[in-house]
Parts: sequence; structure tokens; C-alpha cells
Amino acid sequence: MSTIDMITSHPHPTGGLPVELLAEAIDAASACAGICTACADACLAEESVAEMRDCIRTDLDCADVCAATASVLSRRTGTISGAVKELLSACRVACATCADDCGEHADMHAHCAICAEACRRCEKACAELLSAIG
Repeated sequence: MSTIDMITSHPHPTGGLPVELLAEAIDAASACAGICTACADACLAEESVAEMRDCIRTDLDCADVCAATASVLSRRTGTISGAVKELLSACRVACATCADDCGEHADMHAHCAICAEACRRCEKACAELLSAIG
């Protein structure tokens, strides 16, 4: 079963949104939340943990915003509220910030490279859904 299967089985319409964009935003945000949390944990295990403080905070903030975004997008009611648009915008900002922070450590820490990639995917998915919403 996929996110698209769940969306299309919902009794309320998606308000004309392309199901693929909605599903990608949900999947990308869910994945990003988990990856950011795991990256923060990996940063805590690094010998240079003191140097990773800002990255850890950014990871955890991004994880929380992404989790909230995925959760709200999963509750389809057929309408797109202003709050949903603001949440998508906030998710884009959180992901861009986290990708930049993790990108600074990507050469030294593989977990930061993976996290930056997940953040960029989520940032893109949120941007595409926002564009479709108008």
C-alpha cells in the first residue's frame, strides 16, 4: 500500500490537487523527519559534538516541522487552508536551512550528506505542492 493508495481511497476529494504531488510531499516530509532525527542522533555521537550543536538544533527543528507537515497533509478534507500553505512554506524554509547546515558537514559526516539530500527532496516537494495550490 502506498500513500497514493491511501489518498485515493479517502472519501473526500483532493480539491483538484495532483495526487502525485500531494503524496510526494507527504512521503518526503515523513522521510525527512526521520532522517533529520537520525542525523541529530548521529551528530551527538561524533567526537566533535560541541561543533555540531547548531546542526543538531537545526536537525531537530526540521524534523518537528516536517513531521507536522506530513501529519496535516495526510488529513485530507478536500480543502486547502491558509494554514496548510503557511505550513508548507515553513517546511520549505526549515528544510533549506537544515540542508545548508548539514551541507557544511557533508564532507566529514556521511549522515549529514544524507540528511541534506532528504531536506532538499522535501523542500522541492513542498515547493511543487505550493505551486500547484496557487
